[in-house]
This record gives sequence, C-alpha cells and structure tokens, in this order.
Amino acid sequence: MSEEASKKRPSGLGRGLSALLGEIHSEAVSTMPASSAAGLPEGVRMVDIGALSPLPDQPRKNFDDGPLDELAESIKLHGVLQPILVRAVDDRWQIVAGERRWRAAQRAQLHQVPVIVRDFDDRTALEIALVENVQREQLNAWEEGETYRRLVEDFGHSHEALGKAVGKSRSHVSNLIRIREHLPIRVHNWLSGGELTMGHARALLLCDDPEGLAKQVIDRCLSVRETEALAKKFKPGAPKKQRATAERDADLASLEQHLGNLLGVKVRVAHGGRGGSLTLNYSTLDQLDMICQRLSGDKI
Repeated sequence: MSEEASKKRPSGLGRGLSALLGEIHSEAVSTMPASSAAGLPEGVRMVDIGALSPLPDQPRKNFDDGPLDELAESIKLHGVLQPILVRAVDDRWQIVAGERRWRAAQRAQLHQVPVIVRDFDDRTALEIALVENVQREQLNAWEEGETYRRLVEDFGHSHEALGKAVGKSRSHVSNLIRIREHLPIRVHNWLSGGELTMGHARALLLCDDPEGLAKQVIDRCLSVRETEALAKKFKPGAPKKQRATAERDADLASLEQHLGNLLGVKVRVAHGGRGGSLTLNYSTLDQLDMICQRLSGDKI
C-alpha cells in the first residue's frame, strides 16, 4: 500500500471498513454466467478458481456442508453474483472476503470466478476479513466472540464501535467476548449444537463451575430463569449452606420434570423445613379430568 493511500485511510472502524465493504458490495456481478467475462462491472475480473487461496489465521474454521451445497446449487443456476475480494500475494490471489463463495464455486465445478483485486497490507486484510465474517457469515458463538476479541485486542477498537460496524448492540459484543473468554470449550460446543441458548450462556458466567452447571441444565431441561437462580447460588464465594440449597433446588427441578412427564401437566414443588406443597397446573377441564383419572388409577 502506498504512503499516500495509507494517509487517506480513515482511522475509525465504523467509517473506514463499513464504507469500504459497502463500496465492494455495490460492485456486484448482475446475474451473469460465472464462466463468462462478458458484461463484467468495472474493476471486476475473472480468474482461475485454482489460483485462489484462503486468508490464513481467520476465526472461521468450519463450513457446514448443507449450506455450502445449497449455495453451490444456486451458483450452478445463476453464477457467482457477488465478486470475491482478493489481494495479490506472491504468484497467487489471496481471499480477503468471500471464502464461502469460493468453496461453493468449487463444489459447483466452476473453472473461474469473478474477483475484485485490492492492494491491502496484512493488517488491513485481516481486519476486513474479520468484520466481513461477522457481517455475512453464520458464525457460532465461539467464532464470533473470538472475532470481536481479536478486533478489540489486536486492532484497538471499542465494543461500541464494533457494534455499530457489524450492526449489533454494544452489549451483544461485550457478552460474546465474555462468553468466549470465560466459558470452557465444552460449553461452547453445547451452545453451538443448540443444547444451550445464549440466555443460558450468560447465566453460566455468574458461577464458578459453568461446565458442571451446564450439564445440569441440559440433563434437567432447566429454563434460563432457573439457570440464573442456580448460577447465583453457585457463584464464587457462595456459602456452603447456599450451595446445598442450590443442589436441593436442582433435585426439585428434576422431580418436577419427572412428575410433569407422568401427569402430562406442569408441576411445581415448594419444599420447606416442615414440609411443602405440590401444585399441578391445568388449562382445561379435560386436563383436570385426565389428572384425576391418572391419580385415581382409572382408565383414561
């Protein structure tokens, strides 16, 4: 990158990268066959697909086969509608933004793809790739949190500026960074697999054994509110008596779930030092009749 170009580069993420990405996106290839160079917008060229290589050291490591196959089928019909952003490195083109399109184009057995060539230094290329990943790809919580962490620590951007650049709230960015830094990888795997929600993950940040509590949440199908209550009782420095109460609460939650499955309605157990109460919730008279029949042992 020339000294003059470097001076012109805006210093803030929100203005510099957002403006650049918007400019690149506006140069889309309009419904042309991907194998043809005819009708290319200015600044776009066709290059051999084998001459491209991914940008190393970016957070996205996994590309799901299902979505890639769907994109490949679309590319077979319409071509690559959005050019891939590349830079020249030695005798190859290195992908700055658009690796997923490149992979899908390979599955579609294309020989060439449209690209926009820009002169980026290593820092700028990685910065753009990180932001593009968050804006355009379905990252899991670990990958998204790692992307934000690197943009903050390696490039000095604030949580608020990042949120504006990628269209997310400041709290979303902050929460993902905290989840990335403080939750073990096994919890991230459960989160990515859909066994835990983001609400559960935020609650797990409150306790000193997030993996152990996460396993309880999954085994007992606990709600976010129930997870928050347990996490506060398992937080660092919680008294032993409070921890014992939390364990009893978890046992009661398991009992409630078991009884609810047997009776087919929502069950609540309230236990105290001298006893407690069992509450069965029904919404229709038919449900009440079903409860009575099951408790009395009559045929339903």
